[in-house]
Amino acid sequence: MALHMTKIAYGAESIDTLRAWLESQADSPSGEARPTTRYLPKRHAEMIGGSLYWIHAHSIVGRSTILGFEQQPDGGRWAIRLAPELIAVQPRPKRAHQGWRYLEEPPADLGDGEASDALPGHLASELAKLGL
Repeated sequence: MALHMTKIAYGAESIDTLRAWLESQADSPSGEARPTTRYLPKRHAEMIGGSLYWIHAHSIVGRSTILGFEQQPDGGRWAIRLAPELIAVQPRPKRAHQGWRYLEEPPADLGDGEASDALPGHLASELAKLGL
């Protein structure tokens, strides 16, 4: 079974802007989305075929399939090679972190037209702080 990772959707104003950016990358020369990271995961070979789960507003909101990793020409960063699509998942609260993290138990995908009954991550966090 493939290993997964989480990453903040840094710079994405909404889930729609994240989706638009990913889909626009299909027209790039590689046909892949390529966010970068400073460090290559030690278990990178296990991650091929897994997914990068995107965190937006303190919630895991979607995933993109990991195709591989490639060192940038400058040698200082690594590109995470992704399929240029965002697959909606059942939102799950997730605290912000720098870089990426492994994800052992990923949330389930949402089907076409299926709506989530989960609270937005920031709201779930606030309610948890209040003990509700």
